[in-house]
Amino acid sequence: METLSIEVLALLFLAGLAGGFVDAIAGGGGLISVPALLAAGLPPVNALATNKAQAMFGSFAAARAYALKGHMNWGEMKLAIAFTFTGSAIGTLLVQVLDSQLMMQVIPFLLIAAALYFAFAPSIGHIDRHHLMEHTPFYVLFGLCLGFYDGFFGPGAGSLWAVAFVSVLGFNMLKATAHTKVVNFTSNFASFLFFAVAGHVLWMPALSMAAGQFIGARLGAGLAMKHGAQLIRPLLVIMSLIITAKLIHGDPDNIIHVWVVGLLG
Repeated sequence: METLSIEVLALLFLAGLAGGFVDAIAGGGGLISVPALLAAGLPPVNALATNKAQAMFGSFAAARAYALKGHMNWGEMKLAIAFTFTGSAIGTLLVQVLDSQLMMQVIPFLLIAAALYFAFAPSIGHIDRHHLMEHTPFYVLFGLCLGFYDGFFGPGAGSLWAVAFVSVLGFNMLKATAHTKVVNFTSNFASFLFFAVAGHVLWMPALSMAAGQFIGARLGAGLAMKHGAQLIRPLLVIMSLIITAKLIHGDPDNIIHVWVVGLLG
């Protein structure tokens, strides 16, 4: 697998670019990158591990682009990073002893609720609003819970973070998207560490896709900052519904099983 052809690596680069572009705006880039890795012939464990490795570059590039334009408070995000990392690490470690069925029954409804929330609340996300929770307890609670979910399984984590930032902290849509990229990077990095230590990351496809991710994320973040909520909201709705459909009609138990095998080595 480390000797994939130039043609395959080029296609993975394009998949990484497309995934990074979508993910920087609305999340859901894994719907592009994971199938691409599987189509390239990677075993499921390696595909998931390699996806985490390449996704880090996209989320980092997007977070950096948003930060450079002043859409993020790095000092405040230190707490979010700490608790999201902790939650993701716990989720990754405990996935082998937890029942995946409950998670799979609840998440599609949460994603549908997220889509409806953004679709039918016309004033949501255009300007900052009054927060419903102070920032410290918010980052402790949501960092642990959504970090745990992303480490445990992950589809739709970005959409759920966006809803949390907008509805609970009162962020506008662009600011919520910017902060979502930071916690996405954090939870991806935590999961990646466990896969890398177990030797499941394939570095040639990871680096090829990472280059595409970096470019796509920069382009997506730039477009999101240019068009704001007018672009982000409809894409969040669309990606939430697509992820929900994939979870309902896919075979999530196989993905959970793959994750367990990856952790057990």
